[in-house]
Amino acid sequence: MTENADPIGTRTRILDAAEALFARHGFDGTSTARIAHAAAVPKGLLFYYFPAKPDILAALIDERLGTASLDPGALTVRGDPVQTLLNVGERVLRDRAASDVLREIIWHESHVRPEAAAALSRYRRALHDAVERALTACLPAGTDRGAVRAAADAWSATITARPLEPGAAESAGGQNLLHEPASLSAIARLLGAGLQAASLKSATP
Repeated sequence: MTENADPIGTRTRILDAAEALFARHGFDGTSTARIAHAAAVPKGLLFYYFPAKPDILAALIDERLGTASLDPGALTVRGDPVQTLLNVGERVLRDRAASDVLREIIWHESHVRPEAAAALSRYRRALHDAVERALTACLPAGTDRGAVRAAADAWSATITARPLEPGAAESAGGQNLLHEPASLSAIARLLGAGLQAASLKSATP
């Protein structure tokens, strides 16, 4: 069997290795030789799939950062915007915890690489749209659209807030307190109360 006999598996190994290394050492601190070694492929084969290192980062961002698998319908609880928001938040934070791209890479590289910043903006817009669809599905017809959009904005900003840097995380007990269950629940209740009020107002003759 040749090195290129399993192109999908080889490409995936390269991306897996790059994801782990970029998360640990940053884009600039990771060489293509190191990626090839970690992926157990010749450097020439790495360049066959990815002509330049930025192409590897672009592939990681395009393929492993996104909300395509986020199904608002499955997370919606009709008549309960608070639980709907919490369901979306739990899913997004679980995805982040499982992904070096979401947990580390996109935050660090978005400050120095325009393609990463643009990808983060696309991710946040897509997440906003998913939250808005979930809220629209769970609330009565005629609920003020502005209130729904504002709630989607606030919740998207909350659950995509940048993770704390190591020093700040240590001073906060190693955790991003904004994403603690009690904090998320309190924010969701505030937004839910506003949405419920908007629903009642829209239903008033």
